[in-house]
Amino acid sequence: MDSFDPAGDGSHDKNGSQEEEALPPPPPILPPNVVPLQVESEPPKKMVVRTPVARRGLGSKGQKITLLTNHFKVNVNKVDDYFFHYCVSLSYEDGRPVEAKGVGRKVLDRVHETYETELGGKKFAYDGEKSLFTVGALPRNKLEFTIVLEDVASSRNNGNSSPDGHGSPNESDRKRMRRPYHSKTFKVDISYAAKIPMQAIANALRGQESENSQEAIRVLDIILRQHAAKQGCLLVRQNYFHNDPKNFTDVGGGVLGCRGFHSSFRTTQGGLSLNIDVSTTMIIQPGPVVDFLILNQGVRDPFSLDWTKAKRTLKNLRIKASPSNQEYKITGLSELPCKDQMFQLKQKGRDDSDMIEITVYDYFVNHRNIELRYSADLPCINVGKPKRPTFIPIELCSLVSLQRYTKALNTLQRSSLVEKSRQKPQERMSTLSNALKTSNYDAEPMLRSCGISINSSFAQVDGRVLSTPKLKVGNGDDLFPRNGRWNFNNKKLVDPCKIERWAVVNFSARCDVRNLVRDLTKCAEMKGISVEPPFDVFEENQQFRRAPPTVRVEKMFEQIQSKLPGSPKFLLCLLSERKNSDVYGPWKKKNLSDFGIVTQCIAPQRVNDQYLTNVLLKINAKLGGLNSMLSVEHSPSIPLVSKVPTIIIGMDVSHGSPGHSDVPSIAAVVSSRQWPLISRYRACVRTQSPKVEMIDSLYKRVSDTEDEGIMRELLLDFYSSSGKRKPEQIIIFRDGVSESQFNQVLNIELDQIIEACKHLDEKWNPKFAVIIAQKNHHTKFFQPGAPENVPPGTIIDNKVCHPRNNDFYLCAHAGMIGTTRPTHYHVLLDEIGFSPDDLQELVHSLSYVYQRSTTAISVVAPVCYAHLAATQMGQFMKFEDTSETSSSHGGVTSAGAVPVPQMPKLSDKVSSSMFFC
Repeated sequence: MDSFDPAGDGSHDKNGSQEEEALPPPPPILPPNVVPLQVESEPPKKMVVRTPVARRGLGSKGQKITLLTNHFKVNVNKVDDYFFHYCVSLSYEDGRPVEAKGVGRKVLDRVHETYETELGGKKFAYDGEKSLFTVGALPRNKLEFTIVLEDVASSRNNGNSSPDGHGSPNESDRKRMRRPYHSKTFKVDISYAAKIPMQAIANALRGQESENSQEAIRVLDIILRQHAAKQGCLLVRQNYFHNDPKNFTDVGGGVLGCRGFHSSFRTTQGGLSLNIDVSTTMIIQPGPVVDFLILNQGVRDPFSLDWTKAKRTLKNLRIKASPSNQEYKITGLSELPCKDQMFQLKQKGRDDSDMIEITVYDYFVNHRNIELRYSADLPCINVGKPKRPTFIPIELCSLVSLQRYTKALNTLQRSSLVEKSRQKPQERMSTLSNALKTSNYDAEPMLRSCGISINSSFAQVDGRVLSTPKLKVGNGDDLFPRNGRWNFNNKKLVDPCKIERWAVVNFSARCDVRNLVRDLTKCAEMKGISVEPPFDVFEENQQFRRAPPTVRVEKMFEQIQSKLPGSPKFLLCLLSERKNSDVYGPWKKKNLSDFGIVTQCIAPQRVNDQYLTNVLLKINAKLGGLNSMLSVEHSPSIPLVSKVPTIIIGMDVSHGSPGHSDVPSIAAVVSSRQWPLISRYRACVRTQSPKVEMIDSLYKRVSDTEDEGIMRELLLDFYSSSGKRKPEQIIIFRDGVSESQFNQVLNIELDQIIEACKHLDEKWNPKFAVIIAQKNHHTKFFQPGAPENVPPGTIIDNKVCHPRNNDFYLCAHAGMIGTTRPTHYHVLLDEIGFSPDDLQELVHSLSYVYQRSTTAISVVAPVCYAHLAATQMGQFMKFEDTSETSSSHGGVTSAGAVPVPQMPKLSDKVSSSMFFC
């Protein structure tokens, strides 16, 4: 182990380049009495900035297949022109800047109508905020305009007036409101910022990307956004949703899935293309506010609503009030019911000092002659300012369509959404063709002036179907997956464990435990797993069923400890509900963190052979067994990987769900062990500041000799489990980063990993490969004229791939429902020297080593494991008392960084197990 001991002299190379050998110091060349000038140490060396490597060629293995893709070829006829970028600043006539969202587009539309001559007749693309683009320059570098808009959406009327005068039959009410709808004056300043050559787009298509080319393509995307905004769409980044009830699908709780489409320009090897895909967002059910609240809270009538909850749900939503049809934003609810809520009303024809107190109900019913059926006993909707409320009876308020619902969906809503938004490949293709037709981009004047036309047919690409990897199972048998699937019928596991020193724990699941244990044992023996009879079955005490989850777990452990002779090795835990049992997180934490016991939770509903086999696959992996392995791993003959000690790393960061965005993010890194195997992994998980995507604890230097980072733990484990060998090659799969963050992965995360290696051994220079796996993209592939998805193993590395960088799409799994989503792999660095075929086959093979299932998975196993580990340990934190860091959960406040609660440490007994399986 000595070569792996930390150097401890702080002399390691900060630059992290792998080529340099440690050289002896050069001889002194200065006369002894000269004091050399102090040169800045370190920073200049840091200048080595890694950028993604270029493609080394295309793969050739596999059976050729012709595919269609949802990219539409774009012809660009002008490249010698320039986009001119202008800054837009909006203010009210008194000089206050305009903060309100959504006003900008209305203001600039009016500028365009009113001042066409001053703008030199130019069309422009406006992003809705501070940027405006034209083709060719405007007549002057600085332009100032003043425009007047009648009734901007919020139509701020004053204080305690009724908001419903306008257009109502009772005309005299209008005079009582002091400026019910005032028009507003805006000042608009437009000033020149930069010019972007369109030539940059042509350069990007030749693989010469620059800031200019990214900007130029951003302008094209802004044109698409503006085009959709003019059609009244809801815009979510590059996704567009039309207000058409045909596209709405009810997912429960007053929430609708709204189908729209994604549309963006991409530079590819085949030229510029427009990528169009189906996309879905969640919206609030439009219509009467009361109907929405009843559905949202799952109650029978408005009188059972929880109004505190309703106030939170409604805040900032937009409503239309009848009969005026005027639009407002909800600021809150009245404290009192409509029949008791008073406001001051000015008397007809009197001066301002002559006000009378009147209830909202009385005003609407007697002064406005509007019949109110059920509002009297319910709160009113407030659309005014905090100090000057404006109340409207709730039954006169309807929610406007296309308002996003941004909270996390519950399990039922999520499964309903998935169920209803699935589309078979052919159905998706026709939806996309229609989206392109209805968007009518050919009529977009800005695209015309850029000389852009869009082809209406799906681009054709050449794919290859890689041959399926062969698997090894027990007794040296071979297993040949078909269509990305296999089973263990009449087969034994390749390395079965023993289930011994174990017990069953039942948290109130209704099932015949005796029969379950008997069937599980029988199924296990057929797979080669020997099972001792369990010590005991621990039933939860009735009196604790309603207790908090942590208490239930404590009480169960007291029972276990009082009856068992020693610590069990394994506990099978029965839960009553499948997905969201409150007991799950505290139970896992107690077992894995406090006691180091392997545990498997099940919620048995339909117990059959298939179900028991799936449970046993997980138990076997957790207890150190192996279900199946690749034949090339068994023989070992994986190109480049089997010859030289190689560690495979999977990295992922998971963030809080929408509505919980202040919970710490969780970074998980898994690593392969027992080289030359690539099927066994272990995990290391840490918390970090909310929403931070880069992993900050890969290397954590505490002193010259101490590093508490993730990588040290994983590298030492590889060393001790691989016959005292250091990895000479490190292959990193990184999930969940966008293209804009590639350079950070290459320069920040990789530097930390290199530092961690140097800390262990100054002279050690492993070679790296860094590969990003992306699922969040919009490219899909279709088999022309065939109803089914592309076959598993389909790989595409041409035409729709990047003009320069080394990327490819792989559909490793069999898409059984909906349309297959390929994984987009980007090879950012490869010092190991893989050929395109070898690397693509390795990635394909890593989709077949996932121990939890008998199917190929859509993304390499190490990435899936990292995701599982982060999710499972995230459950640990759910019921933690984080009061000592209660000022949010970490992150930066005005007082500086807030500490993030630490992840509980796993017990040494299970830390190197596949506990996450």
